[in-house]
Order: sequence, then structure tokens, then C-alpha cells
Amino acid sequence: MERHLLMRLLTGDDEASVAALAALHGGATHVVWDGTPPAESLARIYARRLRHTRRKGIETLGLDRAVQLLGQHDQPVRLGQVTAADRAWIFVLFLTEDGGGLVACTGVRQTGE
Repeated sequence: MERHLLMRLLTGDDEASVAALAALHGGATHVVWDGTPPAESLARIYARRLRHTRRKGIETLGLDRAVQLLGQHDQPVRLGQVTAADRAWIFVLFLTEDGGGLVACTGVRQTGE
């Protein structure tokens, strides 16, 4: 997906979408993958990730909201990723099956190894 199209989808006022859009404006890389897994299975996966990040004290943006929205979405979703230019944050985008809308967005701060 072209950068400008992805940027058009990130017009929400939630914290994660705002941060992902800012990252794209700041030179972030992005990818949108083929394939459309069921939102329900992704809701379960990301609920586990939410519990993990809370246990480990890893900073996230919008992860709880993304889990909730995925649980309510009854259609398959397409996954995308935005990696900040400084690699400090990675954002996961959950798009509608056709890629024309944003279902949810979450960001996870990357810790130094």
C-alpha cells in the first residue's frame, strides 16, 4: 500500500493512530501484508500480548482498545506495520479486508537489548 493511502487511513484521534501518522510523517517504514486472518483470532492473540506487556511493564499505545475493537469486528482484517525511523516504536495496523479502512491501531515501544 502506498504511504499516502496509509496516511489517509490514520485520521483518527486515538493516541496510537496519531502517533503512527506522526511516525510516517517522520520517515517511518511501512508494510501491509497479503492475507486476511479472522479478527476474532487476532483479538485473542493481542489479548495475550496485552497481558504480557503489562506484566513486563512494556509501554504500549492503544493495545487495550485494539483488542476490544478486534473482538467486535466480525470480518477478516489485513495487517500492516509502521516502524518509526528511530525504531523506538512499532505500530500494528488492523485494516478492513479490502484495506480501505482502519479497524484499530496499536503501538509498542521497543526496548533496547
